[in-house]
Amino acid sequence: MKVIFHGHACFEIQSNKGRIIIDPFLRNNPQAVSKPEDFKELDGILITHGHSDHLGEAIELAKNTGAVIITNFELGGYLEKFGVNVHQMHIGGKHSFHFGMIKLTTALHGSGIPLGDGTFLYGGLACGFLIGVEDKWVYHAGDTGLFGDMQLIRQQYDLELAMLPIGDNFVMGPEDAILAAKMLRPKYIIPMHYNTFPVIEQDENAFLELLQRRVPESKGIILQAGDSYTIEK
Repeated sequence: MKVIFHGHACFEIQSNKGRIIIDPFLRNNPQAVSKPEDFKELDGILITHGHSDHLGEAIELAKNTGAVIITNFELGGYLEKFGVNVHQMHIGGKHSFHFGMIKLTTALHGSGIPLGDGTFLYGGLACGFLIGVEDKWVYHAGDTGLFGDMQLIRQQYDLELAMLPIGDNFVMGPEDAILAAKMLRPKYIIPMHYNTFPVIEQDENAFLELLQRRVPESKGIILQAGDSYTIEK
C-alpha cells in the first residue's frame, strides 16, 4: 500500500484493490504539486466535509474518472446535483467497496458548503474515515478537535497509520494531537493540515520530537507534498 501526500489534508492511497483520494484540494492548494488533470484513474473520492479546502476538485475528479464520491448524507445529496456518482453514508456506518472497507467516524468540525458570498449551505456533519485495505486499517481524522472517543477507535481497530491534523486554530494543535496519538496508538502517524496558510503554521519537526518522547510506540513520518510512504504487507 502506497500513501501519497498532496498537501494540506489530501492523501492518495494506492493498493492492490484500487486507488482512492481523500479531500482533493489541489488546484488552489499552495502546497500541492499535482493538479486534477494529473489523475486519469481513481476508484474512490472520500470527502470529510464541505469546506472548500477539502471538497476541493472532487466534482471535477469524479466526472473525469468515474470514481464514486463517498461522504455524509447531506453533502452527498448536494453533490448528486452535479451528475456524479455518490455513495452517501453517515457517522458510525461502514460499507464494503471493491477498493476496501470504509467507515465514517466522528469529527468535531463544521461542514458548511461555501456559496461564495460569505454564506454557507448546510453540509451535514464533518467526519473522519477508517479505511480497511490489504488487511490493514488507516485512519484519516479529518478536520477535528480532540475528542475522548478516539479511545474507542483503538479498542476496535489496530491502526497501521493515522493522519492527524496539527495546525491548531481550526483543528487540533500539536499538544492535542499527541493526546490523540496516545488514545489511538497507531504504528505510524503522518501530521496534516498545517503550514498551508499562515494561521496554521507549525514546526512539524518539533511535533515529531514530542511524539517520540510521549508516544514512542508510534513512529512519526513527515511528508512534503508529492512524497509517499509505502506500507509493506
